[in-house]
Amino acid sequence: MVCRWGAELEDSCDRRGGIYRLTYRGPAEGHDVSVVDNLVTGKIANLAKQARFHQIDIRAPGLRDVLAAEGPEVVFHEAAQMSVKVSTDRPIYDAEVNVLGLLNLLEACTASGVRKVVFASSGATYGNPLYLPIDEVHPQLPGAPYGITKMVTEHYLRYYAQDRGLQYTSLRYGNVYGPRQDARGEAGAVAIFITQLLQRGVPTIHWDGEQVRDYIHVRDIAHANLAAATAGDNCCYCIGTGVGTSVNQLYALLTELLEVQVEPQRSARRAGDLRAAYFNNARAEHDLGWSPHVALRDGLEETVDAFRRGLEVTHPVAGAALVSAEPGDHGRRA
Repeated sequence: MVCRWGAELEDSCDRRGGIYRLTYRGPAEGHDVSVVDNLVTGKIANLAKQARFHQIDIRAPGLRDVLAAEGPEVVFHEAAQMSVKVSTDRPIYDAEVNVLGLLNLLEACTASGVRKVVFASSGATYGNPLYLPIDEVHPQLPGAPYGITKMVTEHYLRYYAQDRGLQYTSLRYGNVYGPRQDARGEAGAVAIFITQLLQRGVPTIHWDGEQVRDYIHVRDIAHANLAAATAGDNCCYCIGTGVGTSVNQLYALLTELLEVQVEPQRSARRAGDLRAAYFNNARAEHDLGWSPHVALRDGLEETVDAFRRGLEVTHPVAGAALVSAEPGDHGRRA
């Protein structure tokens, strides 16, 4: 997403297949916003009406023409191949999207005079943690190609900042969830569990279910993006709640909220699954003035209500709400 800065983030995005679509509300306030998406997994219905839209892949040569025409000040780079499994099965494709697509975008940004890129990185860059909570100085030892490409992106961002003067902020997301999350394919555990339970299915929990994740509501992610547009230049930040929740605990809470009793199926651990990950937000709080505000139970209740209604909900809070998700890889898998 590209923006002549100053907008208020609207609760109107989609997270699926690694693409977070952020849209902005703001013509009345002088804000000017455009969205770029190939719609392979995104939904045009999730766009704010005020945003201009360009259907194009981030790998396409024409991306440079789009940025040249729009002349953005800030670019929020949320597009990605987000599946850990796809990255292990098809590492070349994963790198084509997440690395070559990035380079195409960065070249277009420098050619168009963009001031800053805010990048959706991931807690997956750390791999299995050496200590908890994870902070920004923790060694990055990703255990799958997905995390590797996210880490590589951060190195490229540093290079472009040093060599081309293109500023950046990298946000290492925890497991993002929220209304509008798509339960198809390898979406986040929250969306998959809710959808299957509402349809009277039997969800599957991989491994023993005691793997711990940091589940963060998409509205908090939106606020972090907004904060990073004008602060935290050339830095990386952990963006989570600081609270670890096991998949078993998450499942129990969802069945309580849905008022159902369904014993889940159990399956083996999947390649790339981590035992535990949750994050220290102290640096983001200090530098960005950001901290999470949505408690897990409250966020899950809101998400359950949205799925029950079969509608996408909007809750503008202090100007913001991004929606939807994936864990480790922004709300990835359970």
